[in-house]
Amino acid sequence: MAISAYRLDQLPGLSPTHAHNMAQLGLTSTDHLRRYGASVTRRQNLAQKMQVPLRYVTKWVILADLAQVPGVGCQFNGLLLHAGIMSVAQLADCTAQGLYTRLRRLHVATLQRNDLCPSADQVSLWIQQARAIARVS
Repeated sequence: MAISAYRLDQLPGLSPTHAHNMAQLGLTSTDHLRRYGASVTRRQNLAQKMQVPLRYVTKWVILADLAQVPGVGCQFNGLLLHAGIMSVAQLADCTAQGLYTRLRRLHVATLQRNDLCPSADQVSLWIQQARAIARVS
């Protein structure tokens, strides 16, 4: 399975200025950021170079990690993070029904609507894709 990579300006919560600053450091895609941010030392180094709190860089690396799941990408990685999913490995360990229920509750609580929530079939596909990525890693 091919891992998805996106331009950093597509990453939710990353300002154009921060995306530009990362590009100046050679980080131009979610895959670059995910790989670079794999170690705490590198995340600390990036936070220092960009003059941002470490928690920002950590959040961006988590979002980049989740974006590698083809069905999730940059469209749903923020939703998963808000639901408490912090990695592809954690997504792979979820049950489809349990995660779908959690996402639906989150949608209803925050947006007051459930029609925008991903379907149970989409959530199941994300978990299958995450398991395939976790096996390769």
